Amino acid sequence: MNDLSREFEQAAEAIQRLGQRPDNDTLLKLYALYKQGSEGDVHSNQPGFFDFVGTAKYEAWAKLRGLSKDTAMQRYIELVRDLLS
Repeated sequence: MNDLSREFEQAAEAIQRLGQRPDNDTLLKLYALYKQGSEGDVHSNQPGFFDFVGTAKYEAWAKLRGLSKDTAMQRYIELVRDLLS
């Protein structure tokens, strides 16, 4: 595991200890960046119309299509740092 991957996983663990729940937009950014950083481009089918949360998550992740895993990991780490400071 390289340094960026290690730091990414540490950020994922650290965000669980956040004292206050972020707003929904920030949660979607965290989700999308984490998924892009860990899995790459979205590869599943879009959820059904009435799955509002699933659709929002899918769309947030799909917007990052083409972003490299390393860039997504770095952005995720930076967002977590901002939230924890």
